[in-house]
Amino acid sequence: MAQALRLGIAGLGTVGVGVVKIVRRQAALLAARTGRPIEIAAVSARYAGKDRGVSLSGYDWEDDAVALARRDDVDVFVELMGGSDGPAKAATEAALAAGKDVVTANKALLAIHGQSLAEQAEAAGRVIRFEAAVAGGIPVIKALTESLAGNDITRVMGVMNGTCNYILTRMESEGLGYNALFEECAKLGYLEADPNLDVGGIDAAHKLALLAAIAFGTKPDFDAVEIEGIQRISLDDIHQAADMGYRIKLLGVAKRTPRGLEQRMQPCLVPAESPLGRLEGGTNMVVIEGDAVDRIVLHGPGAGEGPTASAVLGDICDLARGFRLPTFGQPAASLEQAQPARTGLPAPYYLRMALLDKPGALAKVAAALGDAGVSIDRMRQYGHTDTTAPVLIVTHKTTRAEIDTAVEALSRTDVLAMDPVALRIEEV
Repeated sequence: MAQALRLGIAGLGTVGVGVVKIVRRQAALLAARTGRPIEIAAVSARYAGKDRGVSLSGYDWEDDAVALARRDDVDVFVELMGGSDGPAKAATEAALAAGKDVVTANKALLAIHGQSLAEQAEAAGRVIRFEAAVAGGIPVIKALTESLAGNDITRVMGVMNGTCNYILTRMESEGLGYNALFEECAKLGYLEADPNLDVGGIDAAHKLALLAAIAFGTKPDFDAVEIEGIQRISLDDIHQAADMGYRIKLLGVAKRTPRGLEQRMQPCLVPAESPLGRLEGGTNMVVIEGDAVDRIVLHGPGAGEGPTASAVLGDICDLARGFRLPTFGQPAASLEQAQPARTGLPAPYYLRMALLDKPGALAKVAAALGDAGVSIDRMRQYGHTDTTAPVLIVTHKTTRAEIDTAVEALSRTDVLAMDPVALRIEEV
C-alpha cells in the first residue's frame, strides 16, 4: 500500500473532534477507498488540557498553528479554527508556502481572501479544498466543480444557515416571537460567538460568495453581496405570508444578469409548496440551475459534528487519491472580476406597515408608492387598534430601488407608526 497521508489538524472544536473520530473509527475503510492509510501526525488548538471527549495522546501537540502548518511530517494542513484573519489566515499561508495542501471549513477566510490564497496555492503547485465551508454535509462544491462542470450555470440559490431556518420555522409552528427563539438558540449553542454572523445573514453570505465564484467563474467578492438579516421578521409577517401561500426564508441568490452579477442574502417569501418552502428546522438546501441539467435540489444537514467532519474527510480522501482541482474549479488567473448588480431583477414585494389612524393616511401611502413607480396588486388592513392601522400590501413586479424610494418618501410623511418591512417574493 502507498505511503500514508499525514494530517495536521488545527482547531479541535466540534468539527475538529469529529474529524479525529472518523479517522480513527474508519481507518480501514478510508485506506481501502483511497489506496493509502490516512493518519493524524499532529494537532493544535487554543487549550491543550481541555477534555474533548476523545484521546489525543497519540498525536504530537503544537501550541502554534503556524508551526503545525510547517511541520515536515504533515502532508495536508486541516484548518478548522475559523475566522477570516488572524491565526487561520497566517497558518493557511504558511502551509501553502511550506508545500502543503489545505483542507478547510472556513467560509469567512475564503470569501474574503479566497482569490489571493488560490493564487498562492496554484503558484506553489498546491490545492485548497473547502467542501465543509458551504452547507455542511451537502456536497455542493463537488457538484458544481465536477458533476455540473459541463453546464452554463444560470442561478444558484438556497437556504444556507440552519439557525435562521430553525428560528423562522419555529416561529410559524410554535407561534413564538423572534426574541424568544433567539434566546432558545443561544441556550442550545446554535449561534456563533457573534450571533449577528447567523441572524444578520453574514455567515450565509460568505457561503453564497463562494458558490457564486465557482458557478460563474468569478473572483469571490463578499463585499458585493447585498445582506439583510432576519431580525425584523415578526409573527405578523410569518402569518400573513402563510395566508398568501408563502413561507419566509433567509434566501441566498446568485444570478448573472445583463447588469452584472447579482448576489443577495435576504429574507424572502417563497411558495409554501416549493422545495425551499417545505424546508424545515436546521436543514440546508441549495438549488442549482444550469442550461443542460435544468434544475437540481440538494438538501441535508448544514452543520454539526458528523456532517461537517464528513465533508472534511471527503476532501482529504480526494487528496489521498491524487485528485486535484484549482480552488474555485478553474485557474485563479482565469477568474473574472464581476460587475456587481446592486439592484435585483423586478419581482413582487410584500410590504407591512403600521399607519397612524388619521384621515388621508392610505392616500399618502398610495401616492408615495405611485410616485416611485410601484404598482399595488393587493392591499388589506388587519388588527386595527385605537391608534394604528396595520396595512399589508403586495406589489406588482418592481425593483428594490423603487421600493426603497417609496419607503424613503413615506418616512417623510406623518402617517407611519413604525418603519415598514419590505420582503421580496422570490420565484423558485
